[in-house]
Amino acid sequence: MPREVEPSQNEKQFFTKALSENIRIDGRAFDEFRELSLEFGDEYGVADVRLGKTRVLTHITAEVTSPFPDRPFDGLFTITTELSPMTSPSFEVNRPTETELLLSRMLEKTIRRSSALDTESLCLIAGQKVWSIRADVHVLSSDGNLTDAACISIIAALQHFRKPDTSTSGEGVTVYTLAEREPVPLSLLHHPLCVTFSFYPPPAEGNEEGEGEITLLDTTHLEESLRAGSVTISMNRHGEVCQIAKLGGLAVDAVTLLHCTSVALVKVKEISAFIAKRLEQESRRKDVDGKMKTLLSSENARIPG
Repeated sequence: MPREVEPSQNEKQFFTKALSENIRIDGRAFDEFRELSLEFGDEYGVADVRLGKTRVLTHITAEVTSPFPDRPFDGLFTITTELSPMTSPSFEVNRPTETELLLSRMLEKTIRRSSALDTESLCLIAGQKVWSIRADVHVLSSDGNLTDAACISIIAALQHFRKPDTSTSGEGVTVYTLAEREPVPLSLLHHPLCVTFSFYPPPAEGNEEGEGEITLLDTTHLEESLRAGSVTISMNRHGEVCQIAKLGGLAVDAVTLLHCTSVALVKVKEISAFIAKRLEQESRRKDVDGKMKTLLSSENARIPG
C-alpha cells in the first residue's frame, strides 16, 4: 500500500518554530476554522462542502425495502464513504486505509448511533415495507480535517433531502412522483456535528500559552501529519455530547478537555446557524425558480402554435 509522503525536516522545524511564536502557517488563530462554503445540488439531498482545500460531496438516496427481522418498526439508515486515489496517493480502490476506517467509524457513531435520524418515521408497513436512507460520502479533495467536513456535508444533505410522499392501502404502498405530490422532509431529532482538536507538545522554550500542550482547530494536512494527538468531540447545538474520541497520542489533561468541549459548542452553534442560513437561501432560490418555470409555461401556453 502506498505511504503518505512525510514532511521534510525543514518543514518540521519551520512549523515548530512558528508554533513557539504563537503563529500558524496560514495566518489563522489557533481556534479558527478555515473558510467554509456549502452548495446544494439541483436534486434534493446533494450537499457540496468546502473547508479550505478539503472538499466533500454527500448524496442522499431513498428506496423502499424490507426491515430487519429484529427491528420491524424501524427503517434503515446507512453511511458509506469513498476516498478516491485521485484524492491522495495513499488511497486505493477496494482497499480501505486506516483513515477511511476511522472516518467511517466516527461518522457512524456521531450521526447514526446518536439517532440523529428518526428511523421509526421511515416505517411504511410494520415488518414489511420501510424506507432505506443511504448517505454516500465522496471525498473529492483532502487537505486535513476530513471528519468535520464530512459530518457537515451529511447533516446538511439530510436536512436538504426530500423523500417521495407515499400512501398505503392494505399491504400495498404507492410511491408518488415529485410531479404528483410534494416530497416530504426527513424527521431529524437533532443535528450533531464534529469538531476535531489537534495537540502538539509545548516548545522547549517558554510560550505565552502556558506550560500545557498547544491546541489547534481545523488542521490542514501538514498540521495533521505533525500532531502528537487529537480529540474529536461530537455534539449538537444544545450542548448534548454524542461522543468524545481520543485516538491515542499525547496525553490530554481534564482541564484542557473541558476547554475543548466549550470551544466545540461555540463552533457547533456557528456551523449550525450557517447551515440553516444556506438552507433558507436555497429554499428561496427553488421557490423563485419554480415560479419562473410556472410563469414561462403559462406564457408558452398562450402563444398560438
